[in-house]
Amino acid sequence: MERILATVVAIGSAVLGAQALIAALGTISQMDAPHVVAVVIVFVPLLVMLLACLAGRGVKTASGVFAVAYLVALAAWPVVVDPSDKGADAQPWIFFLVNVGVVAAMLAFPLRLQFVWAVGVPVVYGYVRLVQGEFSREFWVKTAFDFSFTLILGIVIISLGWMFRSVAAGVDDARGRAVASYAAAAAAAAAEEERVTMAALMHDSVLAALIAAERAEGDRARDLAVGMAREALTRLANTEAAVAQEGSDDPVGAAQIVVELRRALSEQGVDAIVEERGGIGLIPGRAARALVLAARQAIGNSVAHAQGRGLHIVAEGRGDEGITVTIVDSGPGFDVDAIGEDRLGIRASILARMAGVAGTATIESDDSGTTVVLGWERG
Repeated sequence: MERILATVVAIGSAVLGAQALIAALGTISQMDAPHVVAVVIVFVPLLVMLLACLAGRGVKTASGVFAVAYLVALAAWPVVVDPSDKGADAQPWIFFLVNVGVVAAMLAFPLRLQFVWAVGVPVVYGYVRLVQGEFSREFWVKTAFDFSFTLILGIVIISLGWMFRSVAAGVDDARGRAVASYAAAAAAAAAEEERVTMAALMHDSVLAALIAAERAEGDRARDLAVGMAREALTRLANTEAAVAQEGSDDPVGAAQIVVELRRALSEQGVDAIVEERGGIGLIPGRAARALVLAARQAIGNSVAHAQGRGLHIVAEGRGDEGITVTIVDSGPGFDVDAIGEDRLGIRASILARMAGVAGTATIESDDSGTTVVLGWERG
């Protein structure tokens, strides 16, 4: 919304500024030193404000400078120009920019100060016009009309800006609550899935291996129990394989991992990007799947606990040698060492999952944000 307001202000101000500049250049032959100074004080900050609005950077600062500079120049106008030189009916170029001064305040100042500007600028404008007309009786009616129009228009401009900003803030707030609710539901579903999967493995593999070991009589039975125990440990190290979610071990390109990460962001409604670096290579399918699932969990954690603030993902491939995925956010952070053993989201879904495919996972977190680095290298 701020970007839209700045662009609209830039277009309107450019039109009015061009009119004022043409009017000012039309009187260049009559300008003395104070008049030239007034032109510089007004048009230089105006040009800087227009460039800032179009670039989308430094808008508040540039707009604030112009709003103050214009008000000062307008208040000093009776000193700059002798009213008798132009007569009461003349329309000086500085009057064309009255509403531009108000919209500049809308971009730069808090709401209360915006309304002060919306009232103050027309008051100064009306006073200057009366001075220009030497307070003649017939000039009061015209000045009152111009003052009323300028005041009403300024208040309408400030009110519209406040309304648009309020609507945008409401939309952002509703979207944030929706994303947080979705993330909480997704995290709960993932935790339940992990619990069910772990329970199934404990029953189907570990418990069966223990029973076989207990009943083993003879070398063949003991060898069978050892084999079952090894299988149980392998399945525990790679939980996802128990429910056939790891897929085959066919090589997967780094580009496909980037596609999956972008799909994860889209599914969770996160407005972030996945930056792709390095060379394109192939890694085993199971390692790729584990890396994507661990990254999904890290993204889900960022959305749930940091509302996705500053979320940025970098996937850096190293040809066929491996890949590194870095997930960074600017949330409040947490104490990694304080994570309980029962928190599957960190220990099972990220750390254990990467360890299960001979990968690496490191988590660093402090007040400035959290960084999760997932890696896999060909041994």
